[in-house]
This record gives sequence, structure tokens and C-alpha cells, in this order.
Amino acid sequence: MFGTNRPAGRWREDNTVGSEHSVADRSGIDQQDIRVLVENGEYWLRNRGDVAMMTVTVERLRERWPHARIGVLTHQPAVLQALLPEVEPICGPEWCWGSGSWQGRLSRTAGTKLFGPAALRWRAATDGPKDRLRALRSSARTHCAPDELGAEAADEGFPVEIPAAIAQSSLVLALGGGYMTDVDRYQANRTINLLERAQMLGIPTAMVGQGLGPLRDPVLLRRATEVLPSADFIALREGRRGPDLLTGFGVEPSRVMITGDDAVEFGYRRRGARIGTDIGLCLRVADYSKVTAAAQTTLGRVVRDRAVERDAGVVPLIISEYASEDRLGTMPLLAGAARTVSPVGRGGTAHDVARQVAGCRLLVTSAYHLAVFALSQGIPAVGITASEYYDDKFHGLAQMFGTGLRVVHLNDAALEDNLGRAIQEVWDDAPAVRDPLRQKAVEQIDASRAGLERVFRLVESGPVRRATV
Repeated sequence: MFGTNRPAGRWREDNTVGSEHSVADRSGIDQQDIRVLVENGEYWLRNRGDVAMMTVTVERLRERWPHARIGVLTHQPAVLQALLPEVEPICGPEWCWGSGSWQGRLSRTAGTKLFGPAALRWRAATDGPKDRLRALRSSARTHCAPDELGAEAADEGFPVEIPAAIAQSSLVLALGGGYMTDVDRYQANRTINLLERAQMLGIPTAMVGQGLGPLRDPVLLRRATEVLPSADFIALREGRRGPDLLTGFGVEPSRVMITGDDAVEFGYRRRGARIGTDIGLCLRVADYSKVTAAAQTTLGRVVRDRAVERDAGVVPLIISEYASEDRLGTMPLLAGAARTVSPVGRGGTAHDVARQVAGCRLLVTSAYHLAVFALSQGIPAVGITASEYYDDKFHGLAQMFGTGLRVVHLNDAALEDNLGRAIQEVWDDAPAVRDPLRQKAVEQIDASRAGLERVFRLVESGPVRRATV
């Protein structure tokens, strides 16, 4: 049967795992020969949930291999250096590892201390105007002829190319995300191609924190069946759909483990000492979220009314800055609210958002990772969904925590009554579910770290591929 979330050892507040495997015999390994190539799932680094997963995983890699080189595939090298100074950006057009000489290290240090912070400030200042321009262009494209639209889309796309950095890597690690699904075909194909090339070269491959499906696209199904059975290890963030999909692909159950989301530890670390007093709110309006204007109106009214009844502030929580999707969906809902809190700025970090979550008594969110941040801190949530994609995300998350998450469908004919009732019940339940939620978070942290232990052993149990450049 599939691996459960039973940990190899107990995660402690000093961020270590007590286990017979936690101190492996690595006497024959020169860590400087280890190169970990990380597929982070979101190359633009505009989703703070994805950044949180990457942050935790990189920290764990660095704890184990302090002197290894960790490269992350990205379209935003300077921003990556600002967010995670301990990693190396792997970016186009060459998609190669940088020089390991002192000149290369000096260049990366300069990028971290100078260019990275400047890139964050520039992006924060310019994203708003650029997003408005994109919206205008998108509106104009709806009136284009099909062949014109196809040509422009092709010009704006990025080729699914195989990074040259694979050939000099000791391990290829695909970080968690919900991209192995029909609604994100590009990223799903990119990851599958990456894993396939590494497997052809005899390089260990692993996937962690994965949320799989819905997945019915025949091309994706065929490619997943061709490649995923050869992955050395796959850790799933839920057991609702992923295990059955992997069985259908032909993946051996012994290579699979259900661990929970890697951002659970990120959220848990920021738990507060007292129960919050506000209601956190996030509505993502995107093609894949399928939210109607009528549902938006009802959602905003119900949340504002419940906040007034409980003398609570409404906190807009922004997890994704991609095309301003969370800001554009959430901020209009605050109009008319008696008391609000300012959102994080466009240059804000995942840490900033997690701290805002800590001040809430409950969340109402259509963004999955905000629910992860909340539940991990012991804060209950109402997950709002209007698509099968988010049904799976929230119901899978609810199974992992066992309590504290109510799922409400925005296409429910009785939305106003059901949403109002869910908010009231979750508000009342907040003190009782606080400790059970945190206990579930610790169990998932244990399991996630135990899963990564299996990834470590893929490298440590065999010869490390020495870099040729």
C-alpha cells in the first residue's frame, strides 16, 4: 500500500528530526560535488505559496548538505537571489550552472546583495501598471481573428526546452504545487520533460509536495504514464486523488508517500500565542477558478456583514501577484466594510502574509496556500470553490487536517445562507480546533521531512555525479 504520513522521527522546535536515518554515513561524499537542480513550479516567483514551499525545501536541503550547490530554474534570477540568497539561479538563455570559481561566487554575492533587492523594488513599483496594460491587451485580443491570436500567444510563450544544467546535476527535484493537472498543461509538460531527461541520464529524480489532478488530457496522461513510473520517489500533499492517479500511471506504491504540503512547516513556525480577532479574506478570479460576478457580490456582502456582527476587521490576504489576480478579486470586496487592514505591498514576502494570517480568527479563502498557512497555525478556514480543481485542493487539505476547514461552493443556490452559516460555525469553533490543527501540522511536518530523507538517500546511497564544468 502507499506510504502513510507516519514519520521516520519526531520534528522538534529546533527544526531537526530524531531518527536513525537522520545521520547517514556520508564520509565518502564530497558535498561540493553535489548539485541539486530544483524545478520550482512557478518560474516568475509571483506566488507566495510556491515561494513558501521552496523556502522550506531549500532550508532542509541546506541543513543536510551545507556545501552542496542548489540551483533553481527561474525566469527571475535577481528576484530569486533576493528571496533565497543560498541558491543559484538557473536561467535562460543558457540554462546552465554558473561558474564554481571565486569569480562566479563573487558575482552571485553581488547579485544577492545589490541586484536582488533592487529587482524586488522595481517589480513592486512596476507590476501594477504592467498588469493593467496586460488586461487591456487581453481585452483587445478577444476581438482578434483566431490566427492572429494564435500568433501572438506563440510569441509570448516560452519554449519547453530542456535545461543544459541537468547533465551536471546529482539530483533533479520537482517541488510541490498543483501544476500536474489539465489546467496547467504547460508546466506539467515542462516538469515531465525535465524528469524524463534526467532519467535518461541516470540522474535520481524525485517529486515532493505534489497535488495531482484533475488530469484527463490524453497527451498529459500518456506522458505521465511514460515518465512518472521511473521517478525514484513521489511525495503527495493529499490522498484524495493523487494515489489513484499514480496507480493508473503504473507507479509502484513503494515509491509513493503521502506527506502533506511542504508549506505546512512555513505556516506553523509563524503561529501566534493568542487567537486572532479578524477575518482574513482572499478571492482569486482567474480562468481556472470560474468565479461569477454574482458570487463575488454575495461573498463580499456576507463577509462584511459577519465582520460587523463580530466587531472584526477584514484583512485582504494576497498570496498571488500573478496578473494581480488576488488583488483584483479581493480588494473590491472590502468596499463598505466597517474596518479593514491594509494588504501587503507588491514587494511583500510570504513571511509578511503568514504574519497577517496569524492575526486572524478565521479565513475565507479561494487560495489554497492561504488555507495551508492558517490551518498550520491552528486557525480554521472556509475554503470557497467553484471548480473541480479547487474542490480537490480543499477537500484534500481537509482530509489531511481532519478538522477546521469547511468547503463552500460559490455556485450553490443557497450560497448566502450556507456561507454565512459556515463563517459563524468556524468562528465559534476557533478555540476548540486550535490545538488539534497544530498537532496535525506537526504530524505533516514529520512526514514531509521523512519523505525528504528518502530523497537524500537517493544521492547518498550511490556515487555522486561529479560535475564536468
